[in-house]
Parts: sequence; structure tokens; C-alpha cells
Amino acid sequence: MSVTLRPATPDDLMTVGALHQRSRVAAYSAFLPPEALAAPTPEAMGRYWVERLTWEGAEHRMTVAERDGRLVGFSYLGPDDEGDPATGLLNAIHLEPDERGRGTGRALMVDALAAMRGRGFTRAALWVLRQNAHARAFYERGGWRPTGAEREDRIGPGLVPQLRYARQV
Repeated sequence: MSVTLRPATPDDLMTVGALHQRSRVAAYSAFLPPEALAAPTPEAMGRYWVERLTWEGAEHRMTVAERDGRLVGFSYLGPDDEGDPATGLLNAIHLEPDERGRGTGRALMVDALAAMRGRGFTRAALWVLRQNAHARAFYERGGWRPTGAEREDRIGPGLVPQLRYARQV
């Protein structure tokens, strides 16, 4: 069955949180220690998304992907975190681990770029963990390129380097 995309509803957010946690563990376990991925719990991730959308919902957009009635992925986008009014930020694409390679991530990316275009953005940016070779290759296949900007973000007890990618929308 094909994947269906739709706007997220408040009822989706606890499921989104659990999916986000499973996605993080599957994607990052090759290069982060288990203690870094043990927290937050799926429930804490759900509460995080409830709170985040409470504050950001007016200017951000979450889309969920469903396959056979099951939520299998999501994307989250909004304005650029560096303040460029022409740039939209793709904050997240996360998938259930068994959705990799099934076209769901690509569908979410294409949808996010169209949404950014619809909001008047001419450029898109995202941050990806430097060590996440799978995600970097996915974005590069989608036309994203590293900008040279780097930052560190905390995952568990340690800081991890992130690379900024961008592309035209």
C-alpha cells in the first residue's frame, strides 16, 4: 500500500514522540553510545512535541505519513533558525526504522519543499549529524549540499557535531 501524507493533529503527537525515539535509536546507534539514546523516553518525546507545537504551531508545520493506517513518519518545518526570512528550515524528517528505502522519507521531503515554496521561501536549510552518513546521503540525493556551517548539539550526555545543508526550493 502507498504512503499517505496529512497534517498532524494533536492526537498524533504522543505517537509522533514514540516514533521519533525509535527513529533516533535506529539512526544513531551506530555512532552514539546506548546511554546517549536511552533518554528521552517515548513518552517524554511525545510531551516534547505537544509542548513544542503549543509554542511554534502558528509558524511551523508538521506532516505525518501513514501506511495502512499506521503512522510511519513525520516532517517538521518552519522559519530558518538563523533568521533569514527567505529560508525555511526543515527541522526533522523521522521514519519508523522499517520504512527506510520505501519512499516515505522522499515523499516527506518533497512535501516539505513544496510547503516551503508555498510559504514564500526561496531556500531551504537543515542540520544533520556529521556522523549520520545514511541521512547525509539521503539529503544529498535530494539536492541538498553542505554550506560549511557547523554547530554542536547535545544528545544525552555528550555534544555531537552537526552540519548545515541547504538547497533552493
